[in-house]
Amino acid sequence: MDDHNADELLRRALIDADASAAVALRVPGLPLCETLTVVFHGRADLGTIQTYVTNGGRSAGSAVGADELLRVPCDLDLAGAEDREEAEHLYAEQAAALRDALEAADTVLDIWREPLEELAHAHVGVDRRIGLNVRLPAHRLLPAALVAPDKGIVVTAVCAARPLAEGKPPMGIACAQQDVARVYPLPDDPERCLLDFFEQAADHARRVGEQLGRQEQSVRRFMELSGDGFADTA
Repeated sequence: MDDHNADELLRRALIDADASAAVALRVPGLPLCETLTVVFHGRADLGTIQTYVTNGGRSAGSAVGADELLRVPCDLDLAGAEDREEAEHLYAEQAAALRDALEAADTVLDIWREPLEELAHAHVGVDRRIGLNVRLPAHRLLPAALVAPDKGIVVTAVCAARPLAEGKPPMGIACAQQDVARVYPLPDDPERCLLDFFEQAADHARRVGEQLGRQEQSVRRFMELSGDGFADTA
């Protein structure tokens, strides 16, 4: 990998040197998240190498709590390596693909912030929690989201599950508000996407309101029948 990433491979403490190992990749200089750390965690007993992303630049041997790690389903695949040298080459390629994906997603999400504030007519903050109180239609890619608390709107970067051996995963920007969620391609114009999402959310709210009105009307009619000595059908 290139020169400015020379310090990105940080060996972390091993739980069991024979069964578990973790390697971290630092991704600095991001406009929204500032610095992220990717943790590749391999378990020989489970036969897996899982990918996690956490906020901040973690130093070698630092402890990271489970509630600070975002599981990203884009994992290393080194099975094709015939020796250690080839495995190192595959690791460098795949880690670089994930780094590029994180940089692209963070840059685009930062671009969405201003149009979201303008179109939602609300203050937009950055929520760095791993757990968001909203259901998304795809996997999160970044441990950060744009939020407009007064409107209940969440916007964050998402991705499809795919081995890193296949390159950067398909990515998008997810918009969510209560029961409505949509994913837009990463290169799409934020203003166009937000206008479409607000229209979808408004349509959903109208449908829900109409359904609630029908239910209330049905209950009223049932109560009227009951009040008029409606015959017992038992």
